Amino acid sequence: MSSTGHEKTTHFGFEEVAWSEKARRVRGVFDSVAPKYDLMNDLMSGGLHRLWKSFTLSQTGLRPGQRALDVAGGTGDLAHGMAKQVGHDGLVVLSDINGAMLSHGRDRLIDQGQLSGLAYTQANAECLPFADASFDCVTIGFGLRNVTDKARAIASMRRVLKPGGQLLILEFSQPVAPGLKPVYDAYSFNVLPVLGQLVAGDAASYRYLAESIRKHPNQETLLGMMRDVGLEDCRYHNLSGGIVALHRGYRY
Repeated sequence: MSSTGHEKTTHFGFEEVAWSEKARRVRGVFDSVAPKYDLMNDLMSGGLHRLWKSFTLSQTGLRPGQRALDVAGGTGDLAHGMAKQVGHDGLVVLSDINGAMLSHGRDRLIDQGQLSGLAYTQANAECLPFADASFDCVTIGFGLRNVTDKARAIASMRRVLKPGGQLLILEFSQPVAPGLKPVYDAYSFNVLPVLGQLVAGDAASYRYLAESIRKHPNQETLLGMMRDVGLEDCRYHNLSGGIVALHRGYRY
């Protein structure tokens, strides 16, 4: 984040844009990729995103009858899993700032037969429209790096947690396994845009997604941001050599 004259700026991938412009630019990306989002996730990760999400779900600690929120939930993988965990007496809210993604996620979950225990809200992660202490668990999977004000979003997610509730942030991070980074960079910048063009007809959006990962805070920086807003017992798990990390913190 920087400022030019009186106007604050932030990054949109490797491009510097006005602070007020990023949300609109991100919305354009996800309007474009929504129809092919799930297929592209499978192709880009070789199916690994399913394992990353499965691990995240194994860490929720949710019990039947509880309430959970999936922020920037996209097509609903985490929401679907949490709905099974809380059962018919619980509630999971799937939220996303992007209407196309939210609509696609709702249709997908209905097609999967998930008809009860789910609600849908179009919402900005930075100012969630829920009362304080509303949820036992809040998740955000591969969404935080697209948020303009990440610290504000983390604070907003903490606010809606009940005392004892947990925030789980699943996000691309910085590779830590020896020799992985150059291979990962080559794949991200050479293969992903080509896949995006071939499958979704949109190379630029997938180039942005690759760039946005590089601009996202690394593991320790994000851990500090969580602590700064008052989350406690914060820790993270590196997955796939640090390509992805799951950060966890509690509100007490």
